[in-house]
Amino acid sequence: MVAVERRPAPSRSPAPRSRRGRDAWTPWLYLAPALVVLAALLGYPIYQLGLISLFRYTQAQVSGGEPTAFRGLGNYADVFADDRFWQVLLATVVFAAACVVSTLAVGCALAVLLTRARALPRLALMLAALGAWATPAVTGSTVWLFLFDPDFGPVNRVLGLGDHSWTYGRYSAFLLVLLEVVWCSFPFVMVTVYAGIRAVPAEVLEAAALDGASPWRIWRSVLAPMLRPILVVVTIQSVIWDFKVFTQIYVMTNGGGIAGQNLVLNVYAYQEAFASSQYGLGAAIGVVMLLILLAVTLIYLRLLRRQGEEL
Repeated sequence: MVAVERRPAPSRSPAPRSRRGRDAWTPWLYLAPALVVLAALLGYPIYQLGLISLFRYTQAQVSGGEPTAFRGLGNYADVFADDRFWQVLLATVVFAAACVVSTLAVGCALAVLLTRARALPRLALMLAALGAWATPAVTGSTVWLFLFDPDFGPVNRVLGLGDHSWTYGRYSAFLLVLLEVVWCSFPFVMVTVYAGIRAVPAEVLEAAALDGASPWRIWRSVLAPMLRPILVVVTIQSVIWDFKVFTQIYVMTNGGGIAGQNLVLNVYAYQEAFASSQYGLGAAIGVVMLLILLAVTLIYLRLLRRQGEEL
């Protein structure tokens, strides 16, 4: 036998450090135009919001009757010392959480339904959902107020509730606003999740069905883990949108309900800034809202990174 000499495979030399540095900066170069636009549209308003929150800025300062006085963190101290702020914050958190859970449940359920519906019903449901999504918040809120109107609304007639006022009670008013928020928000979740489901290989779903898995088990054990990056995006978007709801509360409860029983942080900040002419306090509440949303988003992303999820 003739011995065959095996030569070691040539090793690839690592890329030069300068080349690796250029490769690391390449994505940022593509993102640079969008980052510049975002900095101009978002960075400057946020800067002005933070700046105003550090000053005593009322109608007297706006009209020039009094000089602007620097307060530092005084506005934030006044906000945190106000018991009403904590009540409104609790109501905002509970209301936003209910809206997010309801929106995700309705959107995901309808997305699964779309995958099982025929072409014509699927098209009709998609058009109806996109119509709700495209409706302006003021228009949608006004329509829902008419539907639940105690005198002329069809809902009370169908349910036999007479002249029951949905906006008089605190919880019924929050429920009415929640229904409107879910109605105008679920299409985004439905369309996004539906697109994700369509991208899942059909063989995976067929294998789960052949193993005897129920539709709920397929969603929980197969689809939900595969769609987790998409669910993360729609969840964060829903948290941001629902936490800063303004139009629906302001229109449907006439500025926050009776004695402010339906106030949320956005409406509360508006009242402090414009109804009471305490622009510095209103700006401080806005900064607090921004920090809360950033903290929630960062914590959620950190938990996912710890679980090894790629976003």
